[in-house]
Amino acid sequence: MPNRRLPAESRCRNDGTMPASAPVTATDRSAARPSRARAIGRVLPGLTVALAGALAAVATAALVPGLSPLLVGIVLGMAARNLGLLPERLAAGLAFAGRVPLRLGIVVLGLQLSLKDLAALGWGIPALAAAVVVVGILATVLLGRLLRVPPRQALLVACGFSICGAAAVAGVESVVDADEEETVTAVALVVLFGTLMIAVVPALAGLLGLDARVSAVWAGASVHEVAQVVAAAGLLGGGALGIAVTLKLARVLMLAPVAAFLSWRQRRRGLVDGRRPPLVPLFVLGFIAFVALRSLAPLPTAVLGTASAVQTFLLTTAMLGLGAGVRIRSLAARGGPTLALAACSTLVVGAVGLVGALIVA
Repeated sequence: MPNRRLPAESRCRNDGTMPASAPVTATDRSAARPSRARAIGRVLPGLTVALAGALAAVATAALVPGLSPLLVGIVLGMAARNLGLLPERLAAGLAFAGRVPLRLGIVVLGLQLSLKDLAALGWGIPALAAAVVVVGILATVLLGRLLRVPPRQALLVACGFSICGAAAVAGVESVVDADEEETVTAVALVVLFGTLMIAVVPALAGLLGLDARVSAVWAGASVHEVAQVVAAAGLLGGGALGIAVTLKLARVLMLAPVAAFLSWRQRRRGLVDGRRPPLVPLFVLGFIAFVALRSLAPLPTAVLGTASAVQTFLLTTAMLGLGAGVRIRSLAARGGPTLALAACSTLVVGAVGLVGALIVA
């Protein structure tokens, strides 16, 4: 039988290795362009809606003192989804908005943290931040097992409540291969319980007779989101804001080692979506680089202010995209055990934060 010539990708060399891929031709490139154009066309409508909604959320929050634009963003997204205002053609863009801007927002968040400012507060502040994160995550994961909450859901809640809210949920969701519903549930719970903490921490601090510094440290160690810490510290008054935010940012810094550890653990267990996850996600490396930049270089106040505004807008866009994926019926179905876990996690983090504040402040 005559030898038939096999396609290049099916032939091997005599040494058993595969031949190099054929060079990419102009025809191949031109064929790829319509594919990219279609992908952009699918994403653009939903992304545009998310960006416009984020602008509206930021503007609304600016009119109400203490109101977080992230909270407004996720509420807008949830309302639009459950009132049937979002046609299916927006789905791809809204999903994109819930992923990419969130990671970019985490990177820019690094410019808020100066290691020099952290060191100036003494060893107790970073030690307390580490204790809150480690104890909070371990306790929440253990409680999740007792309450029979799915392991990935419990881990997302643990990281969100112990580290830095929605940004931490985003930081670990791709590493642990969480699905969209688990991610949205964790973010919604962060928003709910973190918002409650804005009022609860100052009220309890007053009832317990805590001084301004202890109260500020407690707020920074216990409240979930950076924006929520700012709101709670504003209610405490005095010089609470600087201390509370610095301690909160020390918790944010813990996102890098936690994400790296979870990624390492996932690599040992196997593949995610057919591939090994990176040891440290790229956006976490970007976050670390921006922390280093802020710590080593004297950045103008205008640059830091602009970075803060950009970070808020990016995270608000992401919250709207995530909120648009929330279906109230599905969230309610998860109800009981997951809600109980969130409440218990808040109590654990709050208790560790209070004890630590009494020791180090």
